[in-house]
Amino acid sequence: MDLWFELLGAWWWVAPTAIGAGAAGYGVATSGRRRARRLELDAARHEMSRAYTALMSARADMRTARAALQTAKANPGAPGMPSVPIARDELQRAKHAHRVAWMTLRAKRTGVKAARAQMRALPASSRGDESRLPLARLMARHDMLTARWMQYETDAARALAIPQMTDARHPLTAEFVAAEHRARSLRPADARAKITPEEFVAYREAVATAESAFRIAEQDAWRAARGQGPPPVEPPRT
Repeated sequence: MDLWFELLGAWWWVAPTAIGAGAAGYGVATSGRRRARRLELDAARHEMSRAYTALMSARADMRTARAALQTAKANPGAPGMPSVPIARDELQRAKHAHRVAWMTLRAKRTGVKAARAQMRALPASSRGDESRLPLARLMARHDMLTARWMQYETDAARALAIPQMTDARHPLTAEFVAAEHRARSLRPADARAKITPEEFVAYREAVATAESAFRIAEQDAWRAARGQGPPPVEPPRT
């Protein structure tokens, strides 16, 4: 696809978000329950805008790499210039990064559509059912992760059978603990807290990182336990 049309297509999706964000602060544009309901959509738009910025950067890098290759071909062996093979490799890497950035932007567009559909599925008033709001659902995910971890701390049989999960000196367990602490540091006080889309995205990414770290640490801990014989407890459901 021609770069101009590619970037024009990207801007068609992102410009309204960027302009809207510049015209009014998030706290002014939305308020109260409406802000809570549309938080996930605004977060998805923020991610799409961020992906567009990354695409612009990747495009600039690709143009620079292409120019460097042309210069290397025109002046082979010139002092301070990379060789043609090296410049060609750099261009290939830049092209790959550009393709990844473009595909990421397309994925974020899809995320915006999904978030919009999910917001429309919410009732106009969630009074009495705040658990369906985006922040409440994300905090519930975090709580579920904490509950799974605490099973290894509070269940004596599980703690004895799978000691690695309570040993913060083990690298994978330590990585999870650090990720969970990061998520907890970004966690709002409650599900009704007023947070920006950027803060929501940061918290969501931290929770996802902690979930991934827990899954890796748990799988490794069970493998280690099985190496000592069948654990006397049921394995986790994945």
